[in-house]
Amino acid sequence: MDQKIQEKRIKIFFDYGNTLKGAKVYYREDWQVYYFDLLGKMFGMMNREPSETAIITLKGLPEENEILREMYPDVIPGYYANKVHWNSIYLKTEQLSDPEIKKLILQSYKLVYHKLTKKAKAQIDAMQS
Repeated sequence: MDQKIQEKRIKIFFDYGNTLKGAKVYYREDWQVYYFDLLGKMFGMMNREPSETAIITLKGLPEENEILREMYPDVIPGYYANKVHWNSIYLKTEQLSDPEIKKLILQSYKLVYHKLTKKAKAQIDAMQS
C-alpha cells in the first residue's frame, strides 16, 4: 500500500476516534503515537507517520483476537501491550478495509467503556454527541 493511502488511512482513523462520545485522539509525545483516550483510559494507539511497520493497536476479546491473527497475517499480537487483549494491525494492510478497522476501533472503545465506573459512564452518557 502506498504512502499516500496510509496517510489518508491514519487521518480517517484519527478523525473517527474523535467522533466517539467522550473520546479524544491526540499525539502523545512520550510514546510518539496517536493515543486513543477515553477518560484517561487507552483504547488504542497508532503510528503518526506511514511506514512499512506502522500499526494501529486495539483492544479486543481474547478469542476474537486469536481468530483475527489466524485469518490475517497483517494482524499480530499487540505491540507493547497485553498480547491476549490487544492486537496490532499493520496500516499497510489490504486484508482489512477501513470500515472493518473502524469496527475494531469501536469495539475497543466499547470494551474500555464497559470497564469504567458507573460515575464515569454517566459522565460520558451525559455528553452531547
